[in-house]
Amino acid sequence: MIEGKLVNLRSIDLPDAGRYVAWLNDREVTRHLQMRYPLSLLAEEHWIRERSATSMTFVSAGNYAIETKHGVHIGSVGFHYVNPENRKATLGIMIGDKAYWSKGYGTDAMLTLLRFGFDEMNLHRIDLSVDAGNARAVACYRKCGFIEEGRLRDQRYSRGAHHDQLWMGLLRQEFHALHGRVGSERRDTGSGIA
Repeated sequence: MIEGKLVNLRSIDLPDAGRYVAWLNDREVTRHLQMRYPLSLLAEEHWIRERSATSMTFVSAGNYAIETKHGVHIGSVGFHYVNPENRKATLGIMIGDKAYWSKGYGTDAMLTLLRFGFDEMNLHRIDLSVDAGNARAVACYRKCGFIEEGRLRDQRYSRGAHHDQLWMGLLRQEFHALHGRVGSERRDTGSGIA
């Protein structure tokens, strides 16, 4: 388990499948996600089983369930496209339980995973893409330290219209300058994953 201030990040388990199906079939939750088609419980259980069968390695760092400190599962966050040679990864997040929107849980989940990525996985760069019109997410990412690096015009088609997406990135030293470093007495040797 990876511990944050408001949330813990844990592995995704089979009993979580029903919640994911409910969230990913809710058009309000998936408005800014790449989800277009209805999801079945069988498909979600298969996805969880497939990921559980592989051992967790640097390259398959995967997704984590976001759980409040009271044990309520509210979403997921994870690294995708982890590239150990370049020490980088792409991040994605979803707060599926709408009762927890705009209350700081997403920001804490992001900061918790970013700290893990930079301090434990020795990543140098973490990036993400976000719909330009998703003001709540863009504000969260900026608060975490992400900088807009580009705009992909009409990148995504959803609900009858094309939408721009922003490409945002964060470097390890930028994150530490903004949020500090746990165990800053340690010397960063730059080694660990090559």
